[in-house]
This record gives sequence, C-alpha cells and structure tokens, in this order.
Amino acid sequence: MTDPHRSALAPGRAAGTGAVTAPAVLVARAPERAAGLLALLREHGLDPVAAAVIERAPADDPAALDAARTRLADGTYAWVAITSVNAVDALLGPAPGPDPTPVRWAAVGPATAQALAARGVAVDLVPAVATGAGLAEAFPAAPTHPAPAPRVLLPLGDLAADTVRAGLVAKGWAVDVVTAYRTVAHELPAPLRRPYDVVVVASGSAARQVAAQLGPQPVVAIGEPSARAAADAGHTVLAVADQPTDAALADAVTEALAKRKRTS
Repeated sequence: MTDPHRSALAPGRAAGTGAVTAPAVLVARAPERAAGLLALLREHGLDPVAAAVIERAPADDPAALDAARTRLADGTYAWVAITSVNAVDALLGPAPGPDPTPVRWAAVGPATAQALAARGVAVDLVPAVATGAGLAEAFPAAPTHPAPAPRVLLPLGDLAADTVRAGLVAKGWAVDVVTAYRTVAHELPAPLRRPYDVVVVASGSAARQVAAQLGPQPVVAIGEPSARAAADAGHTVLAVADQPTDAALADAVTEALAKRKRTS
C-alpha cells in the first residue's frame, strides 16, 4: 500500500542514491523549546527538525494586562491559573518572579509548572490531566465565606477556549480573564516546507497553522484538545501522547511510526 503522505514511514532510501533515510519529523515548536524532544527523537533513529508555526505577540490592550499585574501585586487574587508557558512569559516576563503575595498558583501541566518555578514561583496545583478541562476539574471549590467570592486571575491567549473560566465559575470563583498575548502565524522557512512522516503539534493553533502552511499531515498530538483541533484541520492523527512531556511525545511518535510500518 502506498502511504499518501510519504512512500514509507520506516527508514527508506533517498531517491537515486540508495542511501537509507530516517523518518522525517517536524516538531512544530520553537527550537529553543524543543531541544529535549529533538534529542529523544534522534535517540530513536529519527530525523527531527523543530520550527515554530505560531508565535506570541503583545496583547492589543497592554493596559489591561498591566492592571492585572497591579491587582496581583496588591493581593487582590486568591489564585492565578496559568494554562501555557506563553501565559507565564506574558504575565511575568523574564524576571525571577513577582514579590511574594498571599496568592496560590495553578499550572495546567509540567512544562507550565517548570516555567513558573524558573521564575521563583511556587506552584500549588498541577492537575493529573494536563488540559484546560483537567485544570478546571482539579481546581478546588471556592469557599462560601466571606462574600463576595474570592477572585482568580486567568491570563490567556486571544484564541483560548472558555473551558477553564467556565469551570472555575461553576465552582464559585470570580474569574478575571485578561488577554495576555496574541497568537500569530510564524512562516516556516522554505527548506522546511516539505512532506513529513510525522508532525508533532502541541496546541490547536499550531495544528491549524501546520495545515495552512503544509496542508494535511500525519500528526502526533500532545493531548486530546490538540488532537481534536488537528483532525478538524484535516490532519490524520496517528497518536496522542499519554502525558504532555517530551518522553511521552517521543514514545508516541516512535510507536505511531512502527504501527504504520506494520500496516503499510
């Protein structure tokens, strides 16, 4: 059977040379954030490259973000809920971290928690399921006293879903959503505009941009929300990582390639 994306998903031979070629993998992420995954994929005998297809841009209304930072420093919030590394960067910047305040921090997953820890922020909650829905489910219910309801700061990208806000409101929290950054397209360089055996996507925005720039691709997704967005964008979803970690993504890629080899 001929694969519609590439002649073989196992190592093949370069046209006209007879040389064995490793499966090509695009990690749709900025290279500085993909070093660990690239190393693991190379250990598995693959030929990976990393390139961003989206990037963070300043919010259209920076005054709103500045005001949220002021309220955070003033102790307005009981919690800050962070759903991405980009939100960490936008809210806190490169500084070691904010002055200590009586606020608790929730991170959607390990990478976000690590980004907060790198800025000196102690993380109080990381859900077992690293999705917005998982974060909302793991979040504690708001105390019923005193009134009014305690507040949560939720800095998001402009394309973020309403999942976390709605989940926290349902648990009794007053949620201040602030647009911390915009997600914009980042064009792939011409040499990388080619077919791949697998493209790794870590967000719905990245999945949509891969489709816009490369057309439908065989995809491994970091989680179910990214997988759904990838399928909606026309990609073939080969696998979803068990956890949002480099090791789990590398395992998902190699297992997906092995499965396609067996069935091709």
